[in-house]
Amino acid sequence: MKPHIICHMLASLDGSLHPSRYTASRDGTRAEWSGLYEQIHGDLRGDAWIVGRVTMAEMSKAGAHPPAHAGKVERPHHFAQRDAGTYAVALDTSGKLHFAKPDVGGDHVVVLLGRDVSDSHLAELAADGVSYIVSETAEIDLAAMLDVLGRELSIRRLLLEGGAGINGSFFAAGLVDELSLLVAPALDARAGNQGFVEFGESGLAGKMQLSLTSCETLAHGLIHLRYAVSPG
Repeated sequence: MKPHIICHMLASLDGSLHPSRYTASRDGTRAEWSGLYEQIHGDLRGDAWIVGRVTMAEMSKAGAHPPAHAGKVERPHHFAQRDAGTYAVALDTSGKLHFAKPDVGGDHVVVLLGRDVSDSHLAELAADGVSYIVSETAEIDLAAMLDVLGRELSIRRLLLEGGAGINGSFFAAGLVDELSLLVAPALDARAGNQGFVEFGESGLAGKMQLSLTSCETLAHGLIHLRYAVSPG
């Protein structure tokens, strides 16, 4: 039941994840590059998109507000809405994300949580109309959680859109089927700049292979590269 997963990202020529730190270009602006990224996001026609905790926190912008009386909470999952059509999924192993509303841009929020998350946090999410899935194992089993998303919410096509850590975890686990990479005519060049995918000290050598399926020149100096992803 695992959805087909496309990692869709925008990066500089040196692989940086952060457009705010890119050099300028005569070909286009950061706003124009981001606009094309969003346009292709729509063209890829995902049922859902997924990001890590830090990225989602920038969108949700809410503080903790646990209910006074948590009561009984549902485990391992709670679905406030099963027919949303499109979903915004966040990986938040330690239960630090909070929400003022149950959607991001009209996409219903689903949070993937670690096993030890508190009942009060689950009660807060449920009270806010947010759906969640709690890991049944000590270590997050991404494949099992993706199966639940496919089985319970009929998510068939999932766009993986960073940050670097969650991208690396998905690639290392062999869960990514395609990479859709927009390369901007810009550099970051800071020492230790964060790439669009990272996986600890060991990296991804031996864990996956890429095969180019298309290369297209777009407006504003962008290049759109698409790769099939297979096990290493």
